[in-house]
Amino acid sequence: MVDSAKSKLEQIIRDMEKVMVAFSGGVDSSTLLAMAIKTLGKENVVAGTIKSLLLPKDEFEEAKELCAELGAEQVIIEVDISPLLDNPPERCYICKRLTHSRLWEKAREKGINFLIDGTNADDYTDYRPGLRAKEELGVRSPFAEVGMGKREVRELAKELGLIIWNKPSSPCLATRIPFGERLTREKLGMIEEGEKFIKSLGVKDVRVRCHSDGELARIEVPKEEMDKVWEKREEIAREFSRIGFRFVTVDLEGYRMGSLNPQKEE
Repeated sequence: MVDSAKSKLEQIIRDMEKVMVAFSGGVDSSTLLAMAIKTLGKENVVAGTIKSLLLPKDEFEEAKELCAELGAEQVIIEVDISPLLDNPPERCYICKRLTHSRLWEKAREKGINFLIDGTNADDYTDYRPGLRAKEELGVRSPFAEVGMGKREVRELAKELGLIIWNKPSSPCLATRIPFGERLTREKLGMIEEGEKFIKSLGVKDVRVRCHSDGELARIEVPKEEMDKVWEKREEIAREFSRIGFRFVTVDLEGYRMGSLNPQKEE
């Protein structure tokens, strides 16, 4: 990582004096939390974590554990996702308006004037309507401000000694369901259970895309890990049937970030 970017990052955080970090437990928000604590001290940093049906239970527990390891104060806010259930293309925008408004409420209660998140420069290359919501709400994104992408954030995480520095990305469970198909507790639970099972087979990164209102599971894994899935295909079919899927497929193109997002015109 370029030292000048790190120096700029430290200065941006230092100038804020006291911050709340929108903290999900992923690499980006974990690295930002650790950097904020290193720069400002634990007494001037609060981790704000949103708890909802969209966050896998394992991810939530890991986020709590990491906060404890870093010695960070954590505020957990439970959010009702009813406004998102129709799953429109602007779902992410609606979600960020909802969740980050709640984070701002807690931040201001604690006398904190800056809410920051782990958005990095690479995030602006994907379909992310939630970025607009955060800009409207005045959420700062220090990594993006200094031009740090995912690779640089992972390098910083490793430098800071975070064991999750190479953890695969894990966006919310709603990203597994095509826009327009209603979000339900049942579907989200099926996706979460399916991905947990695939990971138990030694696959590090997986997306279980849920189609046809829960009838069809489309499994995406990196191409280099497809052999593991193929070898266990009968076991996977049985388990996914138990979970509630009627049909199970493996996507031959492998894992692609945002494969359910609207396609950009060439």
